[in-house]
Amino acid sequence: TDYGSSLTLSLPAALQPHQPFQIIVRYTTADGPAIWWLDPELTYGNAKPFVFTQGHSVCNRSFFPCFDTPAVKCTYSATVKAPAGIQVLMSATQSTYLEEEGVYQFYMEYPVPAYLVALVAGDLIHADIGPRSRVWAEPCLLPTAISKLSGMVERWLTAAESLYGPYIWGRYDIVFLPPSFPIVAMENPCLTFIISSILESDEFLIIDVIHEVAHSWFGNAVTNATWEEMWLSEGLATYAQRRITTETYGAAFTCLETAFRLDALHRQMKLLGEDNPVSKLQVKLEPGVNPSNLMNLFTYEKGYCFVYYLSQLCGDPRHFDSFLRAYIEKYKFTSVVAQDLLDSFLNFFPELKEQCVESKAGLEFERWLNATGPPLAEPDLSQGSSLTRPVEMLFKLWTTEPLDSVAAASSVDLTKWRTFQTVLFLDRLLDGSPLPH
Repeated sequence: TDYGSSLTLSLPAALQPHQPFQIIVRYTTADGPAIWWLDPELTYGNAKPFVFTQGHSVCNRSFFPCFDTPAVKCTYSATVKAPAGIQVLMSATQSTYLEEEGVYQFYMEYPVPAYLVALVAGDLIHADIGPRSRVWAEPCLLPTAISKLSGMVERWLTAAESLYGPYIWGRYDIVFLPPSFPIVAMENPCLTFIISSILESDEFLIIDVIHEVAHSWFGNAVTNATWEEMWLSEGLATYAQRRITTETYGAAFTCLETAFRLDALHRQMKLLGEDNPVSKLQVKLEPGVNPSNLMNLFTYEKGYCFVYYLSQLCGDPRHFDSFLRAYIEKYKFTSVVAQDLLDSFLNFFPELKEQCVESKAGLEFERWLNATGPPLAEPDLSQGSSLTRPVEMLFKLWTTEPLDSVAAASSVDLTKWRTFQTVLFLDRLLDGSPLPH
């Protein structure tokens, strides 16, 4: 297929069950979808060439031979030789540099799926921003990155640990990549990749880094075993992200961010249609289809709504936090399917199992997973009304005929709005177009 071909090995007949053995594959790789080579002109500093990898979902098979499925996890080591002046980083727990030879050595001591093996090399320097975190960036970007994140990552990690247990990966470093990085951020363990342009917005930076922090538990420690259930990573990480932001920035901020994301979900629903199969949480992956094509807002936001619904069944989100801590402890460094999560949930809350909550009419777990269309239930966002009400008021003024431009212009002080308020307002204007004259 376009995404590689299988390498089939025949094992010796004398090999006994559970007998250890070693396979050595000697290979070279050229250009492939996982490896992005940039000329100096495509970097911020225009000084040195740059290379990075992006393995999600099934691109790393063009980087190295691997079991390219999230169901298989393993440790890895790597040796990388680079020219003088080029800094090499990988998503690994240990690294050394032999300066005389220009050789970097990396080792990831915990099992990870193939898509979380990542490499970046270029004109990168670093600064510590906390006791277990540093930022890496091109020299011209580093001061901005420091000013935006100094002390913040440790605050977010500490909040996450209070909710979901110890951070197991050792360091949490961040590397800022040039604008050609094809997504906003990637949760590579120990080394989050993030696009540098996000430094322009404090609020988007906060949300996206916290989302990648949440993946340290949901996605990296416990991984979806099949690409057909990516919501197990993204839905849970989005839920955890919002629990962390609630703890650190308050419920109103979290509700505002959730409101504009759910607006975007419904906008996508209108474009795709409510019967579109990609709106299912358990999506059917057809042969030859790149799993990344199944990544959409349903993976994140419909998945989040289902997880939020489960948390509400407990009556107190702190009880659900306790369940998620137990879930992480039980399944860390393994891959799971949805039934593992749901069985664990019902076993953790036997009173809910006795009430048969999984079969509640209209909200059946099976329907959550396999019905097309919008979420079966959405969160109560009333705690965000102090931030969303001004948006709704201004939107009403702008869309009421005849348009009173003076009243619309003077009703609120936009200079005091948060970025997410402005985004929510503009999105709703677009949804309501054409506007009155």
